[in-house]
Amino acid sequence: MMGPHTPSLENDYKICESIIKEHSKSFYYAFSSLPELDAKAVYAIYAFCRMADDAIDHASDKAHRLENLDKLKSELNAFLAGNRPDTPMWRALEDTCDRYDIDESMLYAQIRGQEMDVSFEQPENLEALIHYSNHVAGSVGRLLLPILCNDPSAERKVNAEKLGVAMQLTNILRDVGEDFRQHGRVYIPTTTLKRHGCSMNQIEQGRADQAFVDVWEDLAAEAEALYDSFRDEISHYKKEAQLPLLMSLSVYREILNEVRKNRYDCFTKRNVVSMTRKMKIRNEEMRFLKKIKNV
Repeated sequence: MMGPHTPSLENDYKICESIIKEHSKSFYYAFSSLPELDAKAVYAIYAFCRMADDAIDHASDKAHRLENLDKLKSELNAFLAGNRPDTPMWRALEDTCDRYDIDESMLYAQIRGQEMDVSFEQPENLEALIHYSNHVAGSVGRLLLPILCNDPSAERKVNAEKLGVAMQLTNILRDVGEDFRQHGRVYIPTTTLKRHGCSMNQIEQGRADQAFVDVWEDLAAEAEALYDSFRDEISHYKKEAQLPLLMSLSVYREILNEVRKNRYDCFTKRNVVSMTRKMKIRNEEMRFLKKIKNV
């Protein structure tokens, strides 16, 4: 068994915790209730993924974005070769990788997903969108799996990826306007737009008419089906992780309902789940877990 964390390592994890607390209040609300070591491991994984995301979001042009990603990839190469960069995130991630069987290939998949954003092409169909989503979000599900589950079988890995894809689809449906205005990206597949008679001009103008609503609900149905199918997985996870994971799933799913409540305005509004609703979701999931335990 590994020894306790040193004061320096404790501070490294606190820095990782501050990152998830700032950038993803929903994830933090869910996973901060995990046992201490598991929660810290989640924070370290999140901090790495945030660094990959920031590598392109905080860069001014394509060349700078690729340079940042190349630097991160070089640091990852060194890290996995035993030459860990001496920064809080890498120190915390090293401790996490020592404690859990983290799939290192998923760290590279995360970077590859960011590279796909740098050289962005609007997905032609749902399959292309899911391929992208597997890199940027399915990889996160795979990275968290050994922390939250004692049975990282092939089936568990596939379903963890699917949950990540559901959350990425939710991000896309929440951020249609922001993605277009700030990054010039439209993640909605061209075939989905054509099928419902929704033009790119409608996206550019931020018109939530019936054609757009039909497009939006088409992708929302894909996400909700993935959320629903994952609920059958929960019994395979650590007892202490079941409630945090269901809370994360359901709070994210609730974002879709927030967009609906706001008449599908994902162009000008930042649709978020209130703390009151998060607390209600927590109680609902506690009742669900109690029910399946007694079945």
